[in-house]
Amino acid sequence: MKLFSKILVANRGEIALRIIRTARRLGIRTVAIYSQADRNALHVSMADEAWHLGNGSLAETYLNIPLITDIALRSGAEAVHPGYGFLSENPLFAAACRTHGLTFIGPPAEVIQAMGNKIEARRLAVEAGLPVTKGFTGSPEELISQAGQMPWPVLIKAAAGGGGKGMRIAYNADELAHLLETTSREAASAFGDGTVYIEQYIENPRHIEVQIIADQHGKVAHLWERECTLQRRYQKVIEEAPSPTLSPEVRSKITSAAVALAKSIGYVGAGTMEFLLDANQHFYFLEMNTRIQVEHPVTEMITGIDIVEEQIRIAAGYSLSEICINPPMQGHSIECRIYAEDPESGFLPSPGDIHLLAFPQEMHVRIDSAYNGPGRVEPFFDPMIAKLIVHGPDRDTAIRRMNLALRNFHLQGIKTNIPFLIQLINHPAYNSNEISTHFIAQNLNEINLKAAEERKQVDSKVLLAGFLLYSLGKKLSNEGIWASLGYWRHLPRLRLGIEAQSFDVDILEHKKDKLVFTTGDKIMVAELREKKPPRLSFCLDGHQISTVLGETPDGSVIISYNGFNYLCYRADILPNHEFYETLTGMGSSAEPGKIFPPMPGKIIKVMVRKGEEIAEGEALLVIESMKMENTIKAPLRGIIKAININEGEMAETGHCLIEIEPINQVS
Repeated sequence: MKLFSKILVANRGEIALRIIRTARRLGIRTVAIYSQADRNALHVSMADEAWHLGNGSLAETYLNIPLITDIALRSGAEAVHPGYGFLSENPLFAAACRTHGLTFIGPPAEVIQAMGNKIEARRLAVEAGLPVTKGFTGSPEELISQAGQMPWPVLIKAAAGGGGKGMRIAYNADELAHLLETTSREAASAFGDGTVYIEQYIENPRHIEVQIIADQHGKVAHLWERECTLQRRYQKVIEEAPSPTLSPEVRSKITSAAVALAKSIGYVGAGTMEFLLDANQHFYFLEMNTRIQVEHPVTEMITGIDIVEEQIRIAAGYSLSEICINPPMQGHSIECRIYAEDPESGFLPSPGDIHLLAFPQEMHVRIDSAYNGPGRVEPFFDPMIAKLIVHGPDRDTAIRRMNLALRNFHLQGIKTNIPFLIQLINHPAYNSNEISTHFIAQNLNEINLKAAEERKQVDSKVLLAGFLLYSLGKKLSNEGIWASLGYWRHLPRLRLGIEAQSFDVDILEHKKDKLVFTTGDKIMVAELREKKPPRLSFCLDGHQISTVLGETPDGSVIISYNGFNYLCYRADILPNHEFYETLTGMGSSAEPGKIFPPMPGKIIKVMVRKGEEIAEGEALLVIESMKMENTIKAPLRGIIKAININEGEMAETGHCLIEIEPINQVS
């Protein structure tokens, strides 16, 4: 028996890189696939060879089963690793691999089919003796009728759903009818199956999942559990292992239940059983993911097991490694998902260009990312930029290490959830483990306000010192934004800007590694300690400061410090007006009657007609970006004057989608 000589990785992004690294360590050659949007992606350059999927849609590229299996055969690959997402839980893909003599690194197609349908998965879980919540299946009319047998609210779920998509809460019968249609449409778009069902809604639950691993010889083991309770829009944000919630007795019961279900269905490979946990530590089977999970690194950090390696070995026919039979549980691990999104705007996606990226350099930190520097976050894919993982001997230490790692994760160019995560990881309720899956939604405004308050509390002298040391250190005599002053021969008074504030600064002394300046009536001494672009470390009045700096197209500087980004500039040489307004958010608002997309995306549905009178708050259209549907609503009452886009078309920021004539201006 031997391992494969070549594997095709049927995925992209960080999980493709993750698989490629393990395969390389095992001496296995890898084949990457890529669409036109990913032609410069890291997984393309890291693999031993890469094959182009074309310039089509997802259905024509990463979801194109005939094309991918054909590439696998032509490249000489013996096996296919699907990663997560895309085709990883598509039974047709697993079956196609088997038909063409390719080993699918995952469970049999029949198991994927059964567990991929949540209705069938619930039935199998009940047969295996697992508890489930009350639920109903049927047509929309039947579901509306059956909902009356459960207390409101009820949960609507896509039978083929996953990844937090295809889920809605209905608080009454009127909402249920509308949301059944919305959820069905989203499910059909995301999974090719619009079937939905309803189930009992548990107030303030926790989300616990068990990592299982099974070989082809009947051995099944668990690798302990993960807690994934902190979520937004049903997508996980922070995961940790082990769960700080479970008692030893419940831990034993829930892991045994997961193993029992895996055995009963003949599972092979790595998989995850997901459960809801109520306030009394009663658990209920939720679903099974028949693939590797996004959050698998926290399990690897506490067990020392490479789950991808186990997947490959099992697919090649090997028995479970001995370490999997009685896995260790060492310390505590936490993972934060770094997303391209704006928490202050309801977590709207924020695709665009990353101008600067600098990862934390502390020990006990692991980063899984598709980026290692500047790049583009496309609107066609999931908004996750990176997974930031830490490990510590206990939960308190892991929390402290995560706080430090987040504050030293520097990214410029697009909005991210890093400031939000900093507040979340430091929230007293998280630290004392008094949370539920609704915690973020219930505390969103408070967390956003705390992030904004902390950002405002920055010491402006730190930013001024960093800006001056960086700019003076460039030693430019007749170039850039300092050209009008020559090479600082007269050590002038300057007017410097930080965001919307300006400061008068006098340079008293400037040497190679030392700067003395005043702002207000205070004399400040800044001494350069280290300058390794983009990092700049200095000592300011005895305090050690570490920053990361990046220039904007107009020569201003963005300083990343303590988890936040700040725009610094010469206020006496104003930057480009439009660019400045974009960075600071100080520009005047757009005409209220003109509707622009909050992010690039595809128009899924236009819900109004030209000439129609609409009310303030009425839904105008649905835009899909980064796998999420977002409804754009009317900001005012009026009449639809023009519709400038059609369903199915891509919308870019700056593109006026709909024009509304305010009702009070209509004669």
